[in-house]
Amino acid sequence: MAENLDTHNRALQVNLDPRFYGTFAEIGAGQEVARWFLQVGGAAGTVAKTMSAYDMKFSDDIYGEGTRYVSRDRILAMLDHEYALLIERLGEKRGAETNFFVFANSVSARNYQGTNECHGWLGLRYQMAPRGEPSEFLLHINMRDTTNSLQQEALGILGVNLLYTALLGPKDPDGFFASLVDELSLDRIEVDVIEARGPEHGTHDAYILGTKLVRAGLAQAVMLGADGTLVQPSDVLRKRPLVIERGMFKNTHTYQQQMLEGSVRRLQQEEDCERDPVLLPELSVNPVEGLEAPDEEETLRRLRGITSLNQPILLSRFPEVYHLTEYLQRYTTEPMRFVFGVSTWVQVLHDAQYQNLMGGLLEALGKLLADQVKIHVYSMQVEAYRAALPKSFEISAEVVVPTEGLVTAENIRFPKPVEHLYRYLYEAGWVAAVSPDEA
Repeated sequence: MAENLDTHNRALQVNLDPRFYGTFAEIGAGQEVARWFLQVGGAAGTVAKTMSAYDMKFSDDIYGEGTRYVSRDRILAMLDHEYALLIERLGEKRGAETNFFVFANSVSARNYQGTNECHGWLGLRYQMAPRGEPSEFLLHINMRDTTNSLQQEALGILGVNLLYTALLGPKDPDGFFASLVDELSLDRIEVDVIEARGPEHGTHDAYILGTKLVRAGLAQAVMLGADGTLVQPSDVLRKRPLVIERGMFKNTHTYQQQMLEGSVRRLQQEEDCERDPVLLPELSVNPVEGLEAPDEEETLRRLRGITSLNQPILLSRFPEVYHLTEYLQRYTTEPMRFVFGVSTWVQVLHDAQYQNLMGGLLEALGKLLADQVKIHVYSMQVEAYRAALPKSFEISAEVVVPTEGLVTAENIRFPKPVEHLYRYLYEAGWVAAVSPDEA
C-alpha cells in the first residue's frame, strides 16, 4: 500500500477495499467524514448508511436520553446502536465475507456567536476479520481553527485518517499517531484522549497512550485522572479553582503533597471559593533549556510515581510555565495558584529562558499572572534548596539566601534588576510564601 496519501486517496483506498462495509453517524459539524467517502468514488462498496440525528429529540429517541450530546457516553451509545443495527440487518446476508465498521462523531463546532467550547468525540468500532470480535477507538478532540468551516474541514480529514489508519495503515504506535494527524497540525486539532480496546489492541495503558499523544505533538497536554485513566480535561477543571504544582518529579516525596495542601489553605485564606480547589501536579516533556528532557521511559516512570499523590496529573509539552495559564483558562476563570518550591521559583525568574519573547521576563510574567492568578512559593531548608538547583542555571550563584534554616519568598534576594521586579511582585501580593508548618 502506497504511503503519503492525501485525504482524497486515503478515502478512496478504503472505498476500493472490498473487505470493509459500514455506517457513518455524525452529530454536529455536518457530515464531513461521510462526505469524503461519498465524493471520492466507489462509495457503494463501503457505505451502508450515513445519518445525522441533529435534532435533540431525534437523537434522544435513537440513542437514549440522559447523556450530554458531546460526550463519551453519547459516542458509546451511538456505536452500540449502529453496530447492533448493522449486524442485525446485514450479518446474515454478508457477514461471512465482510468486516463491518461503524464510525461516529458528536461535535460542537464554532457557533454563530463564537461563544462555545469547540470540541468533540469520535468513535470507530470495526472488525478485522469476518464475524470477528470488534475493536474500538474513542478520541476526544479540541478544534482550534477560528471558523466553523475550517473546523468542519479538519474534522473530515481526521475522520478519514482514523478510518484509513485503523483499517489499512501502520500498526506500530508511532506510525499510527503520525498517520492519524496527517495533513493536520496542533494549531488545528488536538487529540487529548484516546482509548483503544479489542483484539487489535490488546491492553493499552493510559499512561503510555497519554505520553505518546503529548510527545508526538497531538496534544498540548493530557489529563490523567487519579484512577490512572485518560480523561477529558474539562471534566476535571471546568469552573474549579486550581492549585498547580509544576515539577520535574524525578522522585515523589511527601513534601510535594504538603506543597499542594499548603497552597490550598493559603488560597482559601485569599479567596472565597464556592467549590473545592483541584490539586494538580504538572509535568512537562519539554522542560526549559538547561533541564534534561525525560525520554518516554523516564516520563512514564515519573508519571507512575506522581500517582502516589492521589491527584489528577497534567502532562504537557509546555517548556515555560506561562503557557499553562492560557491553557488552563480555557476551562476555568476561577482563582488559580501556581505553587513552586523556592528552587523552582528561582528558575522561573531566570530571564535567559525568555529570549524568544520580545518583552523577555516582563512579558512572561504578564502572561503567567493573568486575572485571578497568583504565585505561592514553598519554603525549603537551605540544604535542600541548594541540592535542588540545576547546575546549569547560572543565576543560582547570584541569588542570596540564608546560610542556614529556611529559604523563603521573604528572605531570598535576586540580582538587580530582577530584585526590583521581584520585590514589587511580593509587596503587591502577586507572590506569597507557603511554609512547611502551614502545610
